[in-house]
Amino acid sequence: MDSIIQNALNEIKRGISELIDEERVVTLLKEFYKTGKNYYVKAGFDPTAPDIHLGHTVLMQKLATFQKHGGIVQFLIGDFTARIGDPTGKSATRKILSEQDIQANAQTYKKQVFKIIDEDKTQVVFNSKWLNALGATGIMSLSSNLTVARMLERDDFSKRYKSNTPIAVSEFLYPLLQGYDSVELKSDIELGGTDQKFNLLMGRQLQKAYNTGHEQSVLMMPLLEGTDGVNKMSKSLNNYIGISELPKDIYGKVLSISDDLMWRYYELLSEVSLDAIEELKRGVNEGTLHPKKVKEDLAYELTKKYYNEEEAVNAKDEFAKVHGNKGIPNDIKEFSFDDTTWIVKALCDAGLESSSSQARRDIKQGAVKINQEKCNDEKYKLESGEHIVQVGKKRFAKINIR
Repeated sequence: MDSIIQNALNEIKRGISELIDEERVVTLLKEFYKTGKNYYVKAGFDPTAPDIHLGHTVLMQKLATFQKHGGIVQFLIGDFTARIGDPTGKSATRKILSEQDIQANAQTYKKQVFKIIDEDKTQVVFNSKWLNALGATGIMSLSSNLTVARMLERDDFSKRYKSNTPIAVSEFLYPLLQGYDSVELKSDIELGGTDQKFNLLMGRQLQKAYNTGHEQSVLMMPLLEGTDGVNKMSKSLNNYIGISELPKDIYGKVLSISDDLMWRYYELLSEVSLDAIEELKRGVNEGTLHPKKVKEDLAYELTKKYYNEEEAVNAKDEFAKVHGNKGIPNDIKEFSFDDTTWIVKALCDAGLESSSSQARRDIKQGAVKINQEKCNDEKYKLESGEHIVQVGKKRFAKINIR
């Protein structure tokens, strides 16, 4: 039994940043393996954007790990708190989402999340159910559990206060409301990113203040860097890899990350064991393995995980054709024009360029090809016939001039 518990704990602790109250986690694991009693693991997601990317999956994969070892996931969609917006790490008050956007994003979340966690071991809950009912009296009572001085200890609030950047009073409520979710759900464990520590600990504090008989453990996961290798993965920074993107795009984007960042992706996103990862590292360091091959295996694994083996094979073959053999993709879009067409106009109309000025710049820099030959003439006109137009390594269009 002890080895089973230790193996489960090792799997749970893989890649984590911090685990507060590990003893309670061990107790929950022992009780499950001894009696079959489940425990509850909470993770909250504000539906502020409709798409889940690999940065989100770091947390979701850890939820799936808990499910393997007796955990019932409380997948909390913060449809109420999304109206405030989590202020964590923000330098300004967030824009308030419409109810329509919140509900649409929430439904999209539900469809995507079960690619990662077990639906049969998941409770999808919306915090508007109890926060709408809390009322003014409940909000007043909740607010009495935290002082302004304590709130201003938060680094993001402190910086905004010192720089005279506005802080809405509603933003002070966010950690309290997130913590109150744990009171209502009687969560045993809550997961979040390292930037969420203040909010996560609020759940422990409020569970105690409201005499729930629970005091949740807190597990924090590191924030995954995006494809730029610098900033946290974010759609707004365009450094993300969405799990609903086309297989070829997932595959290609994973291959675009640096060799150093590849190991972090392996640890946080792959199902390859830590011992096997160390073997791969050793092979790369000793020169017996090429880092490109190791990265290709990671790209294949992640593409297969969010689609299937056939799609992963096709994505790999397509990438090799386009990038390895300088070939042309099979599924490029076609556009037709009735007369001789200026190359700049063709590039813009085909969606390969965002503006005429950008098209001119790319032509001057040698980034534009016509039928695999560089085009350096911004006044060039496409004559009758079929032309494969390319910008950079990934943007293609077939232009037919009638």
